[in-house]
Amino acid sequence: MKIKIVNITSWIIIIIILILAFNFYKHNNFNEFIRSEMNLHTSEFKRDSETKYSKTDSYRITSNTKNDATIYKKVKVEKNTPYKVTCMVKTENVIPENEISGVGAQISIIGTTEKSIAITGTQEWQKIEMIFNSKDREEVDIGFRLGGYLGECTGTAWFSDFTFEEGTLSQNNNWRFACFIFENTDVTINGKNVKLSMTDTDIFDIRDTMKRFRTTIREISNSKIIADYDTYIVREPINKLSYDQEFGYYVAAEDIENSIKDIVKENEYDHIFVVIRLGDEEHKEDIQINDWIGLRFNGLLWYRIF
Repeated sequence: MKIKIVNITSWIIIIIILILAFNFYKHNNFNEFIRSEMNLHTSEFKRDSETKYSKTDSYRITSNTKNDATIYKKVKVEKNTPYKVTCMVKTENVIPENEISGVGAQISIIGTTEKSIAITGTQEWQKIEMIFNSKDREEVDIGFRLGGYLGECTGTAWFSDFTFEEGTLSQNNNWRFACFIFENTDVTINGKNVKLSMTDTDIFDIRDTMKRFRTTIREISNSKIIADYDTYIVREPINKLSYDQEFGYYVAAEDIENSIKDIVKENEYDHIFVVIRLGDEEHKEDIQINDWIGLRFNGLLWYRIF
């Protein structure tokens, strides 16, 4: 009788151990993903069976203190080929250090500046994507990141439903451009509010420049490239700028995404230009630019976003 009790107890212990081991494996199995942190042993990486977008457990990264934390996977690619990476992402209290744009929950290629938009704050599940060209590479590290190459952040991000698609290079020689002209700049720089506005002359000059740009593209390419463009006047002020120690203040895609995303979604543009004022002609309200970036004349800044 004692032997039977001992055997039953042993089996119960074994079953408990197996259950605990399975649960540990389930919550810590990252498949082929490699976990990486800027500040080691700071962030928590878990598989989450409760907060998930689909049937598969999501990948959760939590940073209670500032960090740049990533799960990434090495992927083989063909040279000079376009690719698109997508995922579903959900965030909770994601706060970038110093309110830096481009830092948050995002897709990125590790070791480069190539990335998707960065999701911050507390937001429900949404789809983000990153399109890139492999150029001369045969392998890339695709990362799903809480942070960014520009800085660190705190908060929690869940990633799920990853896709990786190979595209084909278009042989179409008709390039489509969009030019967004922000009439007003209303930003706070080092605690000082700076307000700048385009003049009618500014807008006329920008439109004229775009016409000359279209003609120049055709001429220098011997009509091998045709540039078509649309011009949009954005009356909503741009109220956020990104900062880089090398270049100073500039416009990042995240700074204007909400203002232009509806138009961009409805059209297939190859390149997007954004024109804003970063100063006045008397240079009394100039916003700091440390180095040449884009095209600048009399306080107007032309910046190609993508």
